[in-house]
Amino acid sequence: MMFLLRAAGALDRFAGSCGRVLGWFTLAMVVIQSLVVAMRYGFDGGSLAMQDAVAYLHGAALMLGLAYALQSGAHVRVDVVYRQLSPRGKAWVDAVGCLIFLLPLCAFIGYGSLQFAASSWAVQETSNSADGLGGVYLLKSLIPLAAATLALQGFSQLARALHTLMQAESSDHTSHTVSKPADTPAARKTEPEQQPRPLVREATGEASA
Repeated sequence: MMFLLRAAGALDRFAGSCGRVLGWFTLAMVVIQSLVVAMRYGFDGGSLAMQDAVAYLHGAALMLGLAYALQSGAHVRVDVVYRQLSPRGKAWVDAVGCLIFLLPLCAFIGYGSLQFAASSWAVQETSNSADGLGGVYLLKSLIPLAAATLALQGFSQLARALHTLMQAESSDHTSHTVSKPADTPAARKTEPEQQPRPLVREATGEASA
């Protein structure tokens, strides 16, 4: 069980590190977009490369931030039933959700986008505009990379759910193996015997009278 917790902790730390780096991407995106607006309306100019940089940063923050959002619980979820469940019920929902929905979806996205990214790498795809930013193949590579990082965080969620279920099973097994007081003749002898002594005395008294 400790192995599951260590693996989940390592994956959570990786997702947290990615989230902190992507926070700086978001700040850079805001600064560059502000410069683009200032150049357009203040100096009647612009830069296609800077506009492409905003798109690249936005794509990186969105795609690579999926794992961090899952780790921090920022994804939208309908938990009308989930929040009322016990820890074991929540663990079952998390485990089944990862195995049936999350991990197969990551595999589908990753496998389906590999050829898409490989074709872009084969031609070293760049921007359609002459003044645009190159490296479009890097942007397209974010799709399978996002699927991989999301799957890793899914394994972390699955490991924690399995740990919770194993703990619950262990506690149930321990509670069922606790011995109860034995109902044996020796144990029954320890109980005070209630004999009809008053009746015996009354019968003796009547007989002597």
